[in-house]
Amino acid sequence: MGYRLGIDVGGTFTDLVLVSDHDNSFNVAKVPSTAPDPSLGVIAGIRKLASIAKIDPNEIHSLMHGTTVATNAVLTGDGARVGLITTQGYRYVLQIARSFIPGGLGAWVNFNKKPPLAALSLTQEVTERIDAAGNVVTPLDEGSVIAAMRKLREKGIDALAVSLIHSYANEVHERRIAELAEQELPGVPISLSSQVVPEMQEYERTITTVANSYVRPAVERYVDNFNRELREICGDVRLHILRSDGGLTSARGAGSSPVNLLMSGPAGGVAGAIWITRQAGYKDFLTFDMGGTSTDVCLVRDGTAEVRRETWVGELSVRASSIDTRTVGAGGGSIAHVPELTKALRVGPQSAGSTPGPAAYGKGGRKPTVTDANVVLGYLPILSKLGGDMQISRELAVEAVETVASALDFDVYRAAQGVYDIVNENMVGALRLVSVQKGFDPRRLGLVAFGGAGPLHANAVAALLGCWPVIVPPGPGVLCAFGDVTTSARDEAARSFHRRFRETPLEELQRLLRELAERASASLDNEGIARSDQTVRFEADVRYSGQILHQTIPIDLDLLDKEGIEAIGRQFDDVHKRLYTFALKVDHEFINLRAIVEGASTPITAPTLAAGSADPSAAYLESRQASFRGEMLETHIYDRAKLLQGNVIEGPAIITQLDSTTLVLPGHKGVIDHVGNIVITPAEQEH
Repeated sequence: MGYRLGIDVGGTFTDLVLVSDHDNSFNVAKVPSTAPDPSLGVIAGIRKLASIAKIDPNEIHSLMHGTTVATNAVLTGDGARVGLITTQGYRYVLQIARSFIPGGLGAWVNFNKKPPLAALSLTQEVTERIDAAGNVVTPLDEGSVIAAMRKLREKGIDALAVSLIHSYANEVHERRIAELAEQELPGVPISLSSQVVPEMQEYERTITTVANSYVRPAVERYVDNFNRELREICGDVRLHILRSDGGLTSARGAGSSPVNLLMSGPAGGVAGAIWITRQAGYKDFLTFDMGGTSTDVCLVRDGTAEVRRETWVGELSVRASSIDTRTVGAGGGSIAHVPELTKALRVGPQSAGSTPGPAAYGKGGRKPTVTDANVVLGYLPILSKLGGDMQISRELAVEAVETVASALDFDVYRAAQGVYDIVNENMVGALRLVSVQKGFDPRRLGLVAFGGAGPLHANAVAALLGCWPVIVPPGPGVLCAFGDVTTSARDEAARSFHRRFRETPLEELQRLLRELAERASASLDNEGIARSDQTVRFEADVRYSGQILHQTIPIDLDLLDKEGIEAIGRQFDDVHKRLYTFALKVDHEFINLRAIVEGASTPITAPTLAAGSADPSAAYLESRQASFRGEMLETHIYDRAKLLQGNVIEGPAIITQLDSTTLVLPGHKGVIDHVGNIVITPAEQEH
C-alpha cells in the first residue's frame, strides 16, 4: 500500500492532500508559502502531513504538483536572457508583433509596451528559406548559423530559441541548427518552434518558442532542485507537474516545455471543482477560486472546462492550450487604500501576500486588506485558525481598517463593508468575462466556490450575478490540491493544415488525425501508461474562408464517419452564432489539427456524509454579532466537521473549518448534500 500526494503552491498558502491507495481516504494540510523558494514550504508541508497521517514519507510513490514558477518568471520579468535565431529578413518579428492594445478604446494613449522577451540585440538572422509547402527554397548556410551563435555566446545568453519561417511545414533546418548549437553553445537549453508549436503564423509561433526559452532555466532549476529535495525525504517518488490545460506532465516534460505550465496553478482548482461536482450531480457552473493574492474564474459546461488555444499571462499571449481561466488581482490579502487625489476607495491589485500578510495574522502587517475587513464585519470570527495554527487578531484588523475609515470619514464598519463590496464587484467583472461575453447566461449556471477566501464571498457574488446554487466543496481551501491529485497525464500533438473543406478528402483528414494521435501517445507510452488506458480526442481550428479569427471545434470521429467534414462546419456555424449572432454561407477552412491524448485519472471517490435531519444544532458552536449593510445581526457559528447530510443552515450564519470559512447571508440558506457540499440558495428558492 502507498500514497499519492497533491500539492498546490499559491501566493499565500501551500495546500497538500495525501490519498491512500488502500481505501482512497485522505488527509490535508495547509502551510504558508515560502518565497522566493517555494520548495521549502512544500517540503515543510510534506513533513507536517506525514506527521498528521502517521506515515513514513517514503510510502508516497507519486506526487502531483501545480506550480506558478513559470508564471512568476513572466510577471516579474525575471526570466532568462534569450537569444533568438530566425530567417533572414524576419529579425523584427517580435517588435512588429500583432496590432493589439489591451484595454478600452483609449488604451493606446497610456499603453507602454514592454520590451520583447528576446531583445533585438540578441536576435540573429541566418540564411535559409522553406516555403509554405515545406520545400527547401534556399539551403541552410551553416556558416551564417555558426557566426550567429558565436555572437550570441559573446553576449552571454542563458537560453536559445529557434524560429524559422515555415518550419512548421519542414523542420529540417531547425533540427540542424539545434545540432550546431549543441557544439557552439554547450549547456544552453534550446527550444525549436517546430517542436514547441508546429503551427502557422510566424509571430505566434515565435513568441511562444521564445517564452518557452524565457522560463525554461527557472523551471528546470526548480524542478531539478525540488526533485532532489523530494527524493531525500520520500525516496523513489515519481513527480508530475500540472499543465495549463489541466493534464499532468512528467518532470522531464515540464523542463523541456515549460510554456505549457504558465497557468498550472489555476488549472488545479478547476480540475478539483469538476471532480467534486461530478459526484454531486452538477454539470454547468462557474468556478470561483479566491485565494490570498488573486481570484481565478472559469466556465464549465457539461462537466468539461472551456479550453482555449491562447494562454495569457499579464500582457503576454502565447499559443499554448490552457483552461480558459481569467484572473483578477483580488484576494484575501488584497490591500485597500484611498488615493489622496481621488479620495475613492480602491482594493487591490497589490497584496500583502503571506509575509507579512493581513494585519489580522499578527505577523507584522499593518495595511488594511480584504481579510481584515471580513474580520471587522464579523464574517471571519477570531475563533477561526488559518491552516490550523494561525490565530486571528480582531484588534489588529480594526486598527488597520481604521486607516481607510478615517480617510473616508466613515465608521469602521462602513469602511469594511465598502472593502467587501468593492472586491466582490471586481470578481463579478471577471465572472462576466467567462460567461456573458461568451454568450452564456450566468443565471443558468451554478457557482463553485473554493480557495481560502472564496466561500466568504461566494454568496454575495452569486447574489450580484443571479447564479444559483453556490456550491462550497468539503475542502474548499485545498481543492486545488485535490485537482492535482485526481487529474491524469496528458499530451497533445498539432500541425497546421490550411485547406478549405471542399478541397479536403475525408480519408486524408482521418489519416492525419491518426498520425497526430500516434505522436501524442508517445509521451504517455514513455510514462508507462498502457494504450488501453489512454483516451484520444481531436479538434480543429476552423474559420470562414477569408477570416482572420478562428474557433476551435471538437471532432467526433463517429459523426465524421457518418456525415463527413460538413458536420464540423455545422458545429462551427453554431459556435459562430452563439458568439456573434450570425453565420455566413461561405466556405469553411481548416487552419490547424490537433490530437489530445489522456491517461486514466486517479479514481478517488468523495466519502458519503452520514445522514441527519434538517436541524444543524449538533454542529452549533456559538452566536456572535456580525454587521450586514450597517445592521448588527446575531449570527450562528457552526463547526463544519460536525454537519450531517440534510442539515439546513439558515442565514446569517458562519461555518468554520480548518482551511476556510463559509458565510451564509441573511435571506439565504445552506443545505448539506450527500458528499458534504454546502449548497447555498435564496431562502425562498427550492433546493
